[in-house]
Amino acid sequence: MAGTVQLLCLATSSGVPLYCRSKGESRQLPFSVIGSLNGVHMFGSNQDVLLTSTCTENTRVFWRVFQDSITLIVMTSEEDASDLYLSRLLDNVFSAMVLVIGLDDLVNLKNVERLKRDLRACYKMIDSFLAAPDWIGDLTQCVDCVVSPDTDILQEALDIFVAAAESNFGCLMVMGKVVVATEKWWRLAAQEVMLLAWLVGSLAPSSSRDYPIYLPHGSPTVPHRLLSFQLVPGVEVCMLCGPTPSLHEVQTELVERFWSPLLEPLKTCLGVHQRSFPACTPLHHSIIGLLLINREQNKNVFTLQPHGVENSQQQGAGLPPERCKSILRLFYTLAVSAYFPADTSEDKPAALHEEFHTGFTHSPTECYVAATDHKCYGIQTQQHQLFLVFKPDAPTFALRTIATKTLNLMTKEVPF
Repeated sequence: MAGTVQLLCLATSSGVPLYCRSKGESRQLPFSVIGSLNGVHMFGSNQDVLLTSTCTENTRVFWRVFQDSITLIVMTSEEDASDLYLSRLLDNVFSAMVLVIGLDDLVNLKNVERLKRDLRACYKMIDSFLAAPDWIGDLTQCVDCVVSPDTDILQEALDIFVAAAESNFGCLMVMGKVVVATEKWWRLAAQEVMLLAWLVGSLAPSSSRDYPIYLPHGSPTVPHRLLSFQLVPGVEVCMLCGPTPSLHEVQTELVERFWSPLLEPLKTCLGVHQRSFPACTPLHHSIIGLLLINREQNKNVFTLQPHGVENSQQQGAGLPPERCKSILRLFYTLAVSAYFPADTSEDKPAALHEEFHTGFTHSPTECYVAATDHKCYGIQTQQHQLFLVFKPDAPTFALRTIATKTLNLMTKEVPF
């Protein structure tokens, strides 16, 4: 599954490269190749032809133009790089650029050299999208979450803390995953919630930050301040606010007062973050990967260690974690592209390969895959989507029962 990914960002009108980021063992592309990739897209555009993607024997290329100003091109040799993933990758990259430097500078390209320098602040976040770490929100467009056994206590503390700082937008994160958030934080656009968590997770650890950000959907031209404070290593509380209060004021007057009494619940979050939900939630032994999406709140729980770190090592998952993650991402892509299409007006991500799909007289709510080294099962309800990866020896006839019981367990007893 190993492969290379190269991302190019160019000024649409001039074709001037703004940056190039890569993953894997890939060489810097010569300017002639960059010019050719941009040129073929511009030629098609001049002929009223929209070129979005193409494939060679071992490489897939994807083009997107944003605001008639920025052109993004991605090339990948990764076998599991679907059209859905590449489309959302480019959308996430452009939104990350807006998040960090604002829309005005991207639309009004007055000084290209200055824009190149400003875009360096986006590199860590963009590189984290290319690296695809232990989060899946880049693909699902939902924020990765951790379900803590102390959710109620932490939620109450967060609400009081944020109100004391005269803000309405706040969240508690562990290793880039949201534990609890205020009501208005959840009212932000789904991609904004995901991007804010991704930004915090991609930055170097710091005791506190005062970071200017733009909301790509809600406020792309007017900046807000993102304040973050490290409560214990790996656990941060974040707020969105205006000119006040100052970072020093919040850190010295509010952080210790509200969060010092909750040191143990905060440490508990660290113990839960890899599994993403409490160890007291027992799952069937054949499950080796899980993705649960709350469709109403645009959040998800994702884990490759559904039985905890120690139990997973003792039992032996049977698949390397990277392989299991790739399978889960591909199964999610298949399901939402072919069987569980979104109700939104989002551009259709991929052509359907199953000819019989056009003959469906109903909307499928379940699907499964059986392969030599794994099996998968997916369920969609009005509020949730659940995607599971199983060991290959799990009986196919039992997958539906196990998946249904898992969904009931995760949504009623956890709950999520």
